[in-house]
Amino acid sequence: MTAPLTPPPPPHDDSAHQIWQGPPAGAPVAGMYEQDGPGMKTEVREAAVITVAVALGGVLLGLLWWWLAPHVPLVGDEVGRSWVVYLKDSEGEQAAGVDGTFTLLGLAFGVVSALVVFLLRRRGGVPSVVALGVGGLLGSVLAWRLGVWLGPDADVIAHARAVGKGVTFSAPLKLGAKGALLAWPFAALLVHLGLTALFGPRDPELT
Repeated sequence: MTAPLTPPPPPHDDSAHQIWQGPPAGAPVAGMYEQDGPGMKTEVREAAVITVAVALGGVLLGLLWWWLAPHVPLVGDEVGRSWVVYLKDSEGEQAAGVDGTFTLLGLAFGVVSALVVFLLRRRGGVPSVVALGVGGLLGSVLAWRLGVWLGPDADVIAHARAVGKGVTFSAPLKLGAKGALLAWPFAALLVHLGLTALFGPRDPELT
């Protein structure tokens, strides 16, 4: 007689006693990119809000420039059937004062906008810096065009005819030095980078 067949023993399962090993250094971990993605999206979204908010500040800058900028006096004279307009004070510095007022206001707005953004976020980051620069430039352009629109009539000949011969009137508000448009973005970038370097979060020291 043959011995009865016995079933083979079940395979030994070591899964309960197996120690989990993490992936080797540098290997991608599942979920790592998913975690970084929303963070970058949040920074880009915040940067868009900063850009719009800073650019809208150009409305206030334009109003202040229109209010504080010195007036350039002009005088019209009728020569035959045509009109000639000339500066009442040929040696006056009002035109330079118009550009200087815009530049100083732009610097002040750059400092304030950088300080506000830093206090609200308390950290740096490329999106915030780019937002400050782009928003400051857009705000400067908006302020420039708004000031010109609010200022005196751009048609000086028609204005001279309207006020009469020999009557002093103000020249149109214009920005002679277009480089003044960069005062706001440059000031914002420098101040924000300086604040981040001095008071921003520090990386933990490696031990």
